[in-house]
Amino acid sequence: MKTGTKHISKEEAKRRAAKLRREIEHHDYLYYVESKPEISDAEYDALVEELKNLEALYPELITPDSPTQRVSGFVAEGFNLVEHRVPMMSIDNISTEDDALEFDKRVKRFLEIEVLQKSSHASTLRDLKGDIGYTAEPKFDGVSASLTYENGLFIQGATRGDGRVGEEVTINLKTIKAIPLRLITSNGVPKRIEVRGEVILPLEAFRRLNKQLGEAGEPIFANPRNAASGSLRQLDSGITAKRPLDFYAWGIGEVIGYEFKTQWEIIQKLRGWGFKTEKRIMHCKNINEAISYYREMESIRDDLPYEADGVVIKVDRLDYQRELGTTAKHPRWSIAYKFKPRQATTKIRNIVVQVGRMGLLTPVANLHPVKIGGVTVSRSTLHTEELIREKDIRIGDTVLVERAGDVIPEIVKPIVENRTGEEKPFIMPKSCPSCGTKVERDGAYYYCPNLSCPAQLKGRTKHLASRRAFDIDGLGEKIVEQFMREGLIKDLADIFYLKKNDFIDLERFAEKSASNLEEEIGKSKRITFDRLIHALSIRHVGERLAQVLAQNFPNLDALMEASEERLMEIPTVGPEVANSIVNFFKEKKNRKVIEKMLAAVVKVEYKPRTKKGDKLKGKIFVFTGALRSFARDEAKRLVEELGGRVSSSVTKKTDYVVIGEDPGSKLDVAKSLEIKTIDEEEFKGLIGW
Repeated sequence: MKTGTKHISKEEAKRRAAKLRREIEHHDYLYYVESKPEISDAEYDALVEELKNLEALYPELITPDSPTQRVSGFVAEGFNLVEHRVPMMSIDNISTEDDALEFDKRVKRFLEIEVLQKSSHASTLRDLKGDIGYTAEPKFDGVSASLTYENGLFIQGATRGDGRVGEEVTINLKTIKAIPLRLITSNGVPKRIEVRGEVILPLEAFRRLNKQLGEAGEPIFANPRNAASGSLRQLDSGITAKRPLDFYAWGIGEVIGYEFKTQWEIIQKLRGWGFKTEKRIMHCKNINEAISYYREMESIRDDLPYEADGVVIKVDRLDYQRELGTTAKHPRWSIAYKFKPRQATTKIRNIVVQVGRMGLLTPVANLHPVKIGGVTVSRSTLHTEELIREKDIRIGDTVLVERAGDVIPEIVKPIVENRTGEEKPFIMPKSCPSCGTKVERDGAYYYCPNLSCPAQLKGRTKHLASRRAFDIDGLGEKIVEQFMREGLIKDLADIFYLKKNDFIDLERFAEKSASNLEEEIGKSKRITFDRLIHALSIRHVGERLAQVLAQNFPNLDALMEASEERLMEIPTVGPEVANSIVNFFKEKKNRKVIEKMLAAVVKVEYKPRTKKGDKLKGKIFVFTGALRSFARDEAKRLVEELGGRVSSSVTKKTDYVVIGEDPGSKLDVAKSLEIKTIDEEEFKGLIGW
């Protein structure tokens, strides 16, 4: 807590908190909407930290629209359904200039018919015989979402769903900084308004995300739209918060207490209320200007920071939109003019399998090089064997390849009529192409379980040396790569046999750094059972499950010999996890590496946690904020010794949220779910401490 904050009066805190909220909202708008930050990240963080401290001191000052209420970690039981009061209809597509001109004629024809039926005023007819004005904007290739605001406050967010009913994803949408939690009210706000727009993953962020997933051995996303959709629909909002999603507003649904006349006015008002809107949106006097806009956008599509697959053209006047109405499927007043596909045909030379850093096997098509959108494409990820079978792609096929922005080229389909009979079906190998180990299947994905597989060694070694595993300071990625090149590390156990004389002459090392690394390796040889399990990189076994396994087995031998049935007796272990653990220890190469580790005098500390009673049996605790009397691990141990369980996230199943100093967003989630909160003294009373 900042100096001086502890002694501030409630009234002073209230004034200061209100000012801080305005400042932070202003800087959020400049950074996430205008891309024109005025202060450094450190200065921004200091403002947020000061506000958190004030709200921790006086929790009653917390408001729903406070920047501190942007949720960063919440696990939902499932999504509630939300009915859209105004349906979110899909837009019909066109693909040629003639189609666009025909759309314009159809609009004029329909409006004239409607007016003739309702009015005989010649002046109205003359107006309609003139040009129709349009707004034209890029067609985002993302995920449509609706945001409901009451009196300027964000109260609910939902996906488009089937257009009439969507899924409530309010918590996840709150993690997106471009979405204002409170509208800028100086511009006057409606009593209620549903703002519509697109959740996207910018192209640069998409590339970074796929790189991270690939390095972690996780399946990658095929395109930014899939990545945005997968991120927005996470039951754990903590995952959504880690994905750099963005939001562009493009329209409205229901509105109460405000009147608009044109689509262009809506866009200007949304900007004034604090939303990011695409600055390239154009107000067009007629269809010819809209067509010119389409040509311009298609010419710069590769320079856009997001993926766009066309232009949306909307009749500008809202009274005309109401006159035009909708068909059973689409609005008559809007059309999506799609860009020409960036496609080419080429031949598949071969389909090879690449092994990721954590053992994921991915089929990749090697193509005869072909230029698509100015880029030479020679490879295309095929993702899974199931996808290859679904599309009936064969080695030697002539295929249609599409490049969506500067992202992964995709094989759309084979040109079946070009087949000669020499094409060969692809079959996933039964053994790892890198080390020859029998592969495992998990749903649609295949994995190599070998700890010492050359293709995985760098990633697994980096994980083994990480802070929550063996914690070998100084054994980073570059050093691991260097040791592998020099032949010093051929399997994970080799780390524990390294002496400074083995590497002191290598680049990056001197006497002190070599001695430090040798000392770190020596210190790491004493490790607790749970950290050892975590260090082994068993698929599906993270840090928490490693702790659970360590609590349920007396030693490593018992875990290595456990059957799937025995493992599934543990409440948090399901069939997939049990199968993965059994297969890991069944692999002889893995057992040899573990034996080699233990032979290097790696000492495993077994600390069976004997229960002191069942006082807290079945109770789930969550801790937030710093505890004065306990380290977090100690508090967790005390709960578990009394039969309880500690979770990292607040859900409806949580029984108690223990509040320490400077609590985080878990406190707010607990309040919203009406979960019982207790302070540290009450916690001590519960555990009899």
